[in-house]
Amino acid sequence: MIFRTQNCISSSVSKLISSATSSSSCLQKRFITKVRLKWVKNRSIDHIIDMDTDLKAACLLKDAIKRSSTGFLTAKSVSDWHKLLGLTFPVLRFFRRYPTLFHEFPHARYANLPCFRLTDTAMLLDSEEQTIHQTYESDTMERLCRVLMMMKSRTMPLQSLHSLKWDLGLPDNFEKTLVPKYQDDFRFVRTSNGLPGLRLAQWHEEFSVSALQKKNESNKTGDEYRQFKRGKTALAFPMNFPRGYGAQKKVKAWMEEFQKLPYISPYEDSRQIDPNSDLMEKRAVGVLHEFLSLTIHKKTKRNYLRSLREELNLPHKFTRLFTRYPGIFYLSLKCKTTTVTLKEGYQRGSLVDPHPLVRTRKKFYHVMKTGLLYRGKGEIVTPQQDILLDVDANSETEQAETEEEEIGTDDECYEETSATEEDESDED
Repeated sequence: MIFRTQNCISSSVSKLISSATSSSSCLQKRFITKVRLKWVKNRSIDHIIDMDTDLKAACLLKDAIKRSSTGFLTAKSVSDWHKLLGLTFPVLRFFRRYPTLFHEFPHARYANLPCFRLTDTAMLLDSEEQTIHQTYESDTMERLCRVLMMMKSRTMPLQSLHSLKWDLGLPDNFEKTLVPKYQDDFRFVRTSNGLPGLRLAQWHEEFSVSALQKKNESNKTGDEYRQFKRGKTALAFPMNFPRGYGAQKKVKAWMEEFQKLPYISPYEDSRQIDPNSDLMEKRAVGVLHEFLSLTIHKKTKRNYLRSLREELNLPHKFTRLFTRYPGIFYLSLKCKTTTVTLKEGYQRGSLVDPHPLVRTRKKFYHVMKTGLLYRGKGEIVTPQQDILLDVDANSETEQAETEEEEIGTDDECYEETSATEEDESDED
C-alpha cells in the first residue's frame, strides 16, 4: 500500500528534522537574512522560449490534425485556438507561415474555406516521434509516476496533465495509449471537485530519489551523499548567478546559510515542518527544482505550477522564490506569458542533457524555419532529405551566446529584507 510505504518515508524525514532542530532551533524559524535580488534578463533562455512557442503550437496542431476524423482542419474550426496555442496572432496565419508542415487546400464543398493537412515531411517526423515514445515508454511512465508521487493526494486532474503533456514529454492521448498499459500503477478517479483525474495506485520506492540526490550520489565525492543519508549534512543546489551577483559578499553569505539547511526530499511528507520557516522555504525550492527536472525542456509555465500549489504543498506566494533564487531559476516574461526555467539544465543556450524527444522537436523546428525561408522566396518546397540530417549543430549556432545582460559591479544589485517585509510586499 502507498500509505504504509509513506509512513516509512515520513519517519526518515522526521528523524532528519528532529536531529536538525535539536542542534539549531532557527531551522523552524526565519532568522536567515535575505537579500532581494533584481531581475536580470537572460537573452539565450528568452530566445529558446521564443523559439519553443511556435514549435509547441505547430506540434499541438499536428496532433489535432491526426486526431481529426477527416485528416484535416478547417480555418474556421481553429479560429479561436490562438490563446490555447500560446499565439498572439490568428491560427490561419500561423498555418500559412509553415508550408513545409501544413499543406493548404480548398474545402470540397466551400471553395473559400481554407483547409490544412499534414505534409509528407510532417508525417515522417511524426512517425519518428511515435517511435521515440514507444522506445522510451518506461522512462515516460517513470516520469509520470514521479509527478504523481509529489502530490499530496497522489492525484492530478487530467486537465492539468494535458496542459503539461508537452513539458513532460507525454504522448498525445496518453490516457488512452499509455495509462491502460500500467493498470497496476495508475487509476482513473474523480478529484475532490468532481473533475476526472489520474491517481497513483502503487508507490515506487526506487523512484523516490530526487534529481539533486542522484546528482550528489553520482559525484566522485560520495562521502557527502552518504553523510546526507545519515542526516549529518545537507545537499547544496547548483548555483549559476547572473553577472554581478555571485561575488557580492552579502549574497554569498545568504546563499551559504541557505545551502547549510537540511535538504528535504520532495517525495517525503513535509507536514511536520513549520510552513513559515526557512526549512520549509528550502523544501519548496527543492520541490520546484525536482518538478522542473522532470520536464524534458527543464522549463514550464508559472500558471501550470500555480494550479498545483496545494497538491505540491507550496506556500501561497511561492512564485517569489523564482526571483529570490536567480542562481537556481530564471523567470522569463517572453511571449506574453511567464515561464520558469531550471538554469542548471542549460549551458550556452542549449540543454545540457537533451531527451531524444527534444532532438526530434529540433528537427520539427528546422523544417519550420526552412519553410519560412522558401516562403519568403515565393517557393513551397518540402525538404524531406534535410530532416534526416543531424540538426543539433545548426540549432546550437542559432542560440544567442550572451547569457545575461551585464550588470555594472558598482550598482546595487540587492537590498536586505526581513520576512515580514516580504510577506507584506511580495505579490504572486
